[in-house]
Amino acid sequence: MNQYQFKTNINCGGCVAKVTPLLNSNPEIKGWKVDTANPDKILTVEANNLKADEVKELVKKAGFKAEKI
Repeated sequence: MNQYQFKTNINCGGCVAKVTPLLNSNPEIKGWKVDTANPDKILTVEANNLKADEVKELVKKAGFKAEKI
């Protein structure tokens, strides 16, 4: 299993609600969370057989930015 972290602009509960359906619908993603208290709004994703760029595209589809750290 791979774990990726991204600096994002997902900064509130409403933003999390927008990205939730896309991340939850991907069967390769086993878990994820956004630390909205962190100034960099860190998204942590645990996934099988999924590249960081693919996670970035899912976040982008929801209308947000994700930069791998």
